[in-house]
Amino acid sequence: MALETCGSCLSCLLIPLALWSIVVNILLYFPNGKALHAASYQLPSYVWYFEGICFSGVMILLLAVILMTLECSVFYRCCQSESCNKTYRSFISIVLALLGVAFSGYSCIIFTLGLIQGPFCNSSSGWDYIFKDTAGRYLTDYPAWSRCTEPANIVEWNVILLSILIALSGLQLIICFLKVAAELKRTLCGTYSVFVQAGIL
Repeated sequence: MALETCGSCLSCLLIPLALWSIVVNILLYFPNGKALHAASYQLPSYVWYFEGICFSGVMILLLAVILMTLECSVFYRCCQSESCNKTYRSFISIVLALLGVAFSGYSCIIFTLGLIQGPFCNSSSGWDYIFKDTAGRYLTDYPAWSRCTEPANIVEWNVILLSILIALSGLQLIICFLKVAAELKRTLCGTYSVFVQAGIL
């Protein structure tokens, strides 16, 4: 019962998460608040995938708006029967929530891989991913962070922002899974009647 009650509020939770994802991803383009390295393309490759802006940002935002529209009582009736209408709405909501799982899951994976790879920075050997062969062990090797001389504090900048993005996309993933579960329960357990009546179509 609690899952069904919360189903309608889950879509609303996706909106602030998507907006924060967009903002945090944009910050990755400006290490220490400076646009110098973005202009010269001295940024990690994963930044240019735009996953935080497009997938866990704009796409999740659009899905949330559509899901909220579907939950609105003034939604257009797609067939003659109220039961059929609710069933179709529930089915569309499930499909959209599954898309949300795919978008947020993809973003979470890319952010995690980016965190493991480490930042693209200047060191004594030039510009490179100097932590790419550490399999993420550099995250606990704080003295090694000083090997990145430019941009200043780039390791801290990337670790903090990518960790936030992983958390945001992870929450989106959980919410979308809960949305799928809530709609499936409504459909299969009687909140929405699922049957085909003669003359519906």
